Amino acid sequence: MPTLWLVCLLLVLATAGFVMGRARALASAGGDVRTLHSLPNYYGFNVALTSLVPALAVLAVWLLAQPIIVDTRVSKLIPADMVPEGSTIGLVMSDVRRVAAGLDLAVDTGLLRAPEAAALSANERDVRSLLGEVGVALGADVRPEVLAAAQRSRELNHAGRLLMTVLVTGLALAGLGWAYVRTNKEFRARNVVERGVLVLLIVAASLAILTTIGIVLSMLFETSNFFRLHDWKDFFFGSTWAPNFRGDSELSILPLLWGTLYISFIALLVSVPIGLFAAIYLSEYAGKATRALAKPLLEILAGIPTIVYGLFALLTVGPTLAQVFGKGGLLGVEWMAGATSVLTAGVVMGIMLIPFVSSLSDDIINAVPQSMRDGSLGLGATRSETVRQVVLPAALPGIVGAILLAASRAIGETMIVVMGAGAIAKFSLNPLDTMTTITTRIVSQLTGDTDFASPETLVAFALGLTLFVLTLGLNVLALYIVRKYREQYE
Repeated sequence: MPTLWLVCLLLVLATAGFVMGRARALASAGGDVRTLHSLPNYYGFNVALTSLVPALAVLAVWLLAQPIIVDTRVSKLIPADMVPEGSTIGLVMSDVRRVAAGLDLAVDTGLLRAPEAAALSANERDVRSLLGEVGVALGADVRPEVLAAAQRSRELNHAGRLLMTVLVTGLALAGLGWAYVRTNKEFRARNVVERGVLVLLIVAASLAILTTIGIVLSMLFETSNFFRLHDWKDFFFGSTWAPNFRGDSELSILPLLWGTLYISFIALLVSVPIGLFAAIYLSEYAGKATRALAKPLLEILAGIPTIVYGLFALLTVGPTLAQVFGKGGLLGVEWMAGATSVLTAGVVMGIMLIPFVSSLSDDIINAVPQSMRDGSLGLGATRSETVRQVVLPAALPGIVGAILLAASRAIGETMIVVMGAGAIAKFSLNPLDTMTTITTRIVSQLTGDTDFASPETLVAFALGLTLFVLTLGLNVLALYIVRKYREQYE
């Protein structure tokens, strides 16, 4: 049974359990709600949750574990001589999964019957032609060992799905029956349901923490594998980024880190003054009607997808800068070779960050007590003097925190840099040169059918871990500044 149908079946059983549990509770009370310990709906929710939650939990665990178990068992069928030297079995298993998916699709579309798929061999039929008819592309010939492994994978997956359907459905029915039998007017349904919901809330809150821990651990493990293959001194202290999948790569993070920080610095030069001045105007000078119109319009910038900003950099900002600084431009000197440059990406990224700075700064400025403004005005200061000498100093810690949060957002940006800054890793102070950043190199190193056992691919995890530590440090620093000094002005 497809997973979607199974989930729908569980929802139907839970709905039926709600109706049955509620009806049984009312029947046990003779129709008098006042004699029930809890409201009737609590009895229905108890039956529904007892039927639904354990079954969904088992389903989720099964869907995560089955592919791992199947791949582990199928990989034992792959001979060692099929794994290319210096590579891993993962590349061969990718072909196995594609062949298995192609056979399933051929059966679903009627090109192949299930018995034929189980008995298919590379000598009896042109497997590549069959898979081509269903749109499955392979990079090499289908060897008999790969086909046998794909057939075994199909068998294990089908058996696993059947067992999963039986087990999950049986668990849901068992939970429904057990909760239904326990339902009576003396049963404390409200207490049970509230404890169950509390457990679900704790699990939901823990998922975010566990996901973060999982991300960090996965990057740590792959980064440790990278440093076993590549010298850490070259990564942290080298001066050249030159990946070469044939060996002899120079994989230093410093040129990428320089490009990342340089582009982010230019973005902050654009976003901080504009965003801060907009926040001061909206909070201190604008009327209610102007503020109600201007602030939502300004915050629309935050909702624009970054790919749109990237297109804006590539098609508008870059060509405009090239007309001014390029060959035959308005200045008559070729300072800019093309439309991509640090300045192009920095300007567009700064436009994207304006609502981050303005919204956070506006909220922080509005949090300054009105009594401080009244006291300054009462002493004879003008409105501008009050803003400069009272409001901004009081709000400065929060504004600094907003700027640091915007900086961490700029450091992690990818699409604008890919389309606006170029792809050259180097050290340069010229903002009209093309450069690249850590995020773009991560995408580049993981793009394509590459071997995850090579340092040229594993370096992406070392770059990601470094970027994670950098942005985490900025976020922690911003929160520290805001929390340490905010209480002085409450």
